[in-house]
Amino acid sequence: MSKVAVIGGGASGMMAALTAAEDKENSVLLLERQQRVGRKLLATGNGRCNLSNTELTMQNYHGSDPAFTEHALRGFDPEKTLDFFRKLGLLTVTEPGGRAYPLSDSANSVVDILRFACAEAGVEIITSCPVLGIKKDGSKFLISAGEETIRTDKVIVACGGLAGGKLGGVKDGYELLGSLGHSRTALIPALVQVTTDPEYPRALKGIRADAEIELFSEDRHICSARGELQFTEKGISGPVTFDISRAVASLGDKKGTVHIDFLADYPRNEVLSMLRAKASAYGTLPCEELFTGLVHNRLGKMLLKCSGLCGGKTMSELTEEELADAAGAAKDFRLRIKGTEGFDNAQVTAGGIRTSEFDPRTLESRMVPGLFACGEVLDIDGDCGGYNLQWAWASGRLAGKLGK
Repeated sequence: MSKVAVIGGGASGMMAALTAAEDKENSVLLLERQQRVGRKLLATGNGRCNLSNTELTMQNYHGSDPAFTEHALRGFDPEKTLDFFRKLGLLTVTEPGGRAYPLSDSANSVVDILRFACAEAGVEIITSCPVLGIKKDGSKFLISAGEETIRTDKVIVACGGLAGGKLGGVKDGYELLGSLGHSRTALIPALVQVTTDPEYPRALKGIRADAEIELFSEDRHICSARGELQFTEKGISGPVTFDISRAVASLGDKKGTVHIDFLADYPRNEVLSMLRAKASAYGTLPCEELFTGLVHNRLGKMLLKCSGLCGGKTMSELTEEELADAAGAAKDFRLRIKGTEGFDNAQVTAGGIRTSEFDPRTLESRMVPGLFACGEVLDIDGDCGGYNLQWAWASGRLAGKLGK
């Protein structure tokens, strides 16, 4: 009988434990520092748990070597993942855009199903059990957990990253693997709110809009994304913001600007034509109503303020130049970037243990035989939309096979 210890009871850790337990020659112990397993998992997808994404490509992943994910993701792709959960008793639904959720619309369902499956498979789960150290003793591992020393044959490190500190994000995985000779890249928060000059966002707090956004730094285009944008008191949030937040965090002290297009499906000249028609049809209305019916009312008034129109005119009194300026504000609304919120508010950590130090075919350490790692602790992060959880499931599945 081979004793296997999985350190970390999140998505990748529970998947690794379940997979290891499929081999009846393994005795599997899952160690979790929190009072319960899956705490961060409960918060994913605003509590809905975006399990996976059926439109996944390798371009959805980032890190020093995104291709490192390929073997794991091809071996346990979204279709196999959703089938795995169906066999555990979890019904799922896939929304337009490929995002997969539990049919219950509750992350609790996912955590409960995984807990039940672990219990049924004979996985021993010990919670409120922080691991303080790991040492290699010949072919065995000595794990310090509180006042107890646990002796195992194999270890899977699935501690996650720094993101979501209030939900259990810690440095444990980096430190444990570091003590065994591994190294890591720089860590930055990803899938996180972006902070900007607060003047416009503060007035628009809570407003949501479909938008296309582009990130520029020193007049150089960095990246772009399309989706739901939400204004916060300090800046912008929402899925489209999360998609560029990794690049924003990577700018460091460099200055950046985000350009927002609130009418991305319409060319500027068509927007101008719509505004001309509105001004002609409703000439006696105040100009503050120019964007009514096109965008949220508060946003429309802010766009007019941004374009220099502060009221006092009727629509019929607007000049061609003023209408063009208003169209320009809707198509290219600019905010100067300050940075991002920190790790406590981030959904994932960009950076981590160097993937070059692990075999992508097994996720076993190239330096310490019998040591495996999976999930967020490694230098891999995905876009917003279920890609990070898919990496957790796929890497946990591969690590749990223990090289077999």
